[in-house]
Amino acid sequence: MNRSIIRWVMLGAVILSFSVASFGQIAVGISVRVGPPPLPVYAQPICPGPGYIWTPGYWGWDDDDGYYWVPGTWVVAPIGLLWTPGYWGWGGGFYAWHAGYWGPHVGFYGGINYGFGYGGVGFVGGEWRRGAFYYNRSVTNVSVTNVTNVYNRTVVVNNRSTTSFNGGTGGVQARPTHQEEQWGRERHTAPLNVQSQHERAAAGNRENLASQNHGRPAIAATSRPGDFSRHAVVPARAAGGEYHAPAISPKEARVNAPAVNHGNSNAGHRTNTGNNNGNNNKARSNEGFRPFTPPAKNGRSNENYNRNQGSTNNHGNQNRYNDSRPPQQHHEAAPQHHEAAPPRQAPRSAPQQHSSPPPQHHAPPPAPHHGKGF
Repeated sequence: MNRSIIRWVMLGAVILSFSVASFGQIAVGISVRVGPPPLPVYAQPICPGPGYIWTPGYWGWDDDDGYYWVPGTWVVAPIGLLWTPGYWGWGGGFYAWHAGYWGPHVGFYGGINYGFGYGGVGFVGGEWRRGAFYYNRSVTNVSVTNVTNVYNRTVVVNNRSTTSFNGGTGGVQARPTHQEEQWGRERHTAPLNVQSQHERAAAGNRENLASQNHGRPAIAATSRPGDFSRHAVVPARAAGGEYHAPAISPKEARVNAPAVNHGNSNAGHRTNTGNNNGNNNKARSNEGFRPFTPPAKNGRSNENYNRNQGSTNNHGNQNRYNDSRPPQQHHEAAPQHHEAAPPRQAPRSAPQQHSSPPPQHHAPPPAPHHGKGF
């Protein structure tokens, strides 16, 4: 009898741990009254080896310091899963963070053009084939000396925006398609421990604070999560637009919105974080999730790329940039019922076309490539 009870207890613990690591809807984390800065322009470091998937950089939030840049990085992916980036979305008078996740498909990520295959809709930087990840050399920085699973497929990107949030005044006006809504209801897996640790390490580096770098972080991308040593990082080539400091403090900007349960969900979940380095009371972008039901479909205002299935020339692997011609930018808190900072991340001035790529740290890439990561 005792053995039977023990077996049931152990089974329950396994089921509980699995449900914590997986969830069926997009998760919403923190909410603030001021919008994030434009996405900086930066190059993608070369892929370290087979099995790594690119996870783009984003603006995280810290209650003490406000927005900080979480560098894009290469992550060893769970086999068969793809990364859906998180995004900031305007709604209800504030900007809410919709956390990224791993899943069998790439879902809705706000229509944000993160570059390097994440053009606002789906992911065209690679695909899984028979348990191995294959890289599209047209948009990802890989060297055939250490990665042989490659192909070339042309990707035309029409979205050159560096806008970093969805909805509201100046935001990307995209809504999930019916298919993305279906994929949003699939079982998803939280960010990996290394991703959460990477975010916390970024938050602890003052160079990453928007208030310090004014939208142009010194560490825009890394070869591997948490590796901020100088030989392994790529600085931003330019800010994605003009930076305007918020008129209110981070604590004043924070919205303590109550958690809302949107029905059918496995969420109520925290990222696979491990220890939190003592900062347990500070809100960060990938922490304190609650379920979120994506907004109703309203047609996509900007299709961000068209695929041409034809094979391209054998492009090389010089550092690629996530943007080349950012349009004017915005980021003022959208009007109405919130004490928003006066127009903050105002119109973005177009950054310079990139000349020489930032310092590289791996084997020299083969040949020239697109000036824009897709």
